[in-house]
Amino acid sequence: MENLKQAVNPYMPSWEYVPDGEPHVFGDRVYVYGSHDKFNGDVYCMLDYVCYSAPVDDLSTWRYEGVIYKKSQDPENGDLQGNLYAPDVTQGPDGRYYLYYVLSNRGNVSVAVCDTPAGQYEFYGMVHYEDGTLLGAREGDEPQFDPGVLTEGDRTYLYTGFCAVGDKSRHGAMATVLGKDMLTIVEEPKFIVPGEAYSHGTQFEGHAFFEAPSIRKKDGKYWFIYSTQVCHELGYAISDKPTEGFTYAGVLVSNGDFHIDSYKPAEKPMFYCANNHGSLVQVKDSWYIFYHRHTNGTNYSRQGCFEKLREKEDGTFDQAEITSCCSIAPLKGSGEYPTYIACNLFTDTEMAFVPWSGWMDDRFPKITQEGRDGDENLGYIANMRDSATAGFKYFDCKGIRAVGVRTKGYANGEIEVRTAWDGEKLGGVPVHTSNEWMDHKADLMIPDGVNALYFTFKGTGHLQFAAFTLFTE
Repeated sequence: MENLKQAVNPYMPSWEYVPDGEPHVFGDRVYVYGSHDKFNGDVYCMLDYVCYSAPVDDLSTWRYEGVIYKKSQDPENGDLQGNLYAPDVTQGPDGRYYLYYVLSNRGNVSVAVCDTPAGQYEFYGMVHYEDGTLLGAREGDEPQFDPGVLTEGDRTYLYTGFCAVGDKSRHGAMATVLGKDMLTIVEEPKFIVPGEAYSHGTQFEGHAFFEAPSIRKKDGKYWFIYSTQVCHELGYAISDKPTEGFTYAGVLVSNGDFHIDSYKPAEKPMFYCANNHGSLVQVKDSWYIFYHRHTNGTNYSRQGCFEKLREKEDGTFDQAEITSCCSIAPLKGSGEYPTYIACNLFTDTEMAFVPWSGWMDDRFPKITQEGRDGDENLGYIANMRDSATAGFKYFDCKGIRAVGVRTKGYANGEIEVRTAWDGEKLGGVPVHTSNEWMDHKADLMIPDGVNALYFTFKGTGHLQFAAFTLFTE
């Protein structure tokens, strides 16, 4: 579609499922490293690592770099029972690129290396103490999880950890310092942000560490980004030092848009959310937060998204609002758009989280696709029942006089159109039962200006919603 040449979320193809995104600028490109979910997957991170990149001048044009590391390459994973959990990459003092990861069935950190940011990585070794004992294997060590890395000079700072709510056996996020070889520990793990069980009475209470540790440096300070105890949000803490003194600073993004009150009540969920993982990146003069959303009515088909951040006078950021346009520029208010770029999805029955059982209640809509994993079929919204609403933000509207929708399914009724989730109905597009995708159109005026667009199905049955078209005069 022509309109997808703009910056849209998800920024990868709709048939790609790469969560846990760690963005880095190497040279003149932004590279994103993440785990790799499967469409209709049974568990997290079933596939091999892939990489996508974009030129720093154009964050709407992402290039598939291919598979960069296979789970079969880890010598401890001969039976392939370990999935490749969330990785991170740093450039070492020798100029090579080092990929840090933890297998799903181990509690130790493995490392792979490559001469280029997105080439073929090869297994390099495992993070260990000076006596050769693996990090995570020594008595008293806590299991390693979700490594984030930052290299300065001959030292690499490694951040790890996972702390479930109420689990007193895990204390919090850990920082470990590695030497020049990128493997050997020169400063042993220190806890820098508490887990929920140890956060009471501290500045982190309510936003304690859960998982997804990541590290960045901004204005000479160390920024620790992590998934908090509430799961759907990425919080952050700031320190003058890399391994101590972190102070809680706020929330960067929530994949349900919790805490945002600019267009709805602050604690109203606007997308079915679950875990979150991502990080910051500076591209030229702007900062962006990368995160992921959940699709297909499960926890196991996650897709990467990002938003441009708004910096405050003190150098911190306002929480990003989740959008279809990456918060970069409003989308063109004409032509056809696929519905998988919806940033809001809900019904009159408020539900914040995708159920942990793995399958969403059939009362609720979901973003999905036809075919099997790897089939390059555009995503769409399935199971839109009465009151189901899909929201898209934002569009530069001018002279819109009609709206079209593409639907199928056993459903009869109308798709209502609004510019606010609870706003006045501007008009509706009648729809009816069809066994194949069918286009419907109605005269409908949308006010000029930058607007959100909300489409609500009112009727009987369950509707599949693939695309909408904005017709101008």
